Amino acid sequence: MSSMPFYSPPVSLPRLHAHPDAQVLVRRARVGDVPRLYEIISYYAARGDMLPKTLDQLYNRVRSLNVAEADGEVVGCAALNITWADLAEVVSVAVHPDFQGRGLGKRLVLPLLDEAAELGIPTVFTLTLQPAFFSRLGFREMPKIHFPHKIWQDCKSCFKQDRCDEIALIREV
Repeated sequence: MSSMPFYSPPVSLPRLHAHPDAQVLVRRARVGDVPRLYEIISYYAARGDMLPKTLDQLYNRVRSLNVAEADGEVVGCAALNITWADLAEVVSVAVHPDFQGRGLGKRLVLPLLDEAAELGIPTVFTLTLQPAFFSRLGFREMPKIHFPHKIWQDCKSCFKQDRCDEIALIREV
């Protein structure tokens, strides 16, 4: 039996080859993007800025993810998870530090809101530690108790369940 160590999340991001001024394309994620998505999300999770995701979770949700790509490298991501017939959640919004401040978060999230509307889902929410970002996109704060399906599905198994510091925000689409 091999003694190959398990892959552990990075505490710092690898240096990008993409030039910070490179043109950025927002597209649907592909399976080959998952290792970089894992690195970006794990970096922010290690800093306490977002919840971690496992490789398994990312592979299972790859079809719900949008990515930002510059010079052939993934530099950001965001996903839409359907929670119930009338509710979806924006999750895993992250942009590599070298590409922040260019409006990529907005470019990643707005298509998800359009997608929710196309699916007939009237309400989108997020749980975040960055409420100002989502407020600029038209989200407003709402007590978490208004999201029973989310609390039942995901929050019950979250390590932050008893000390959750995330802020719930909601937007009609």
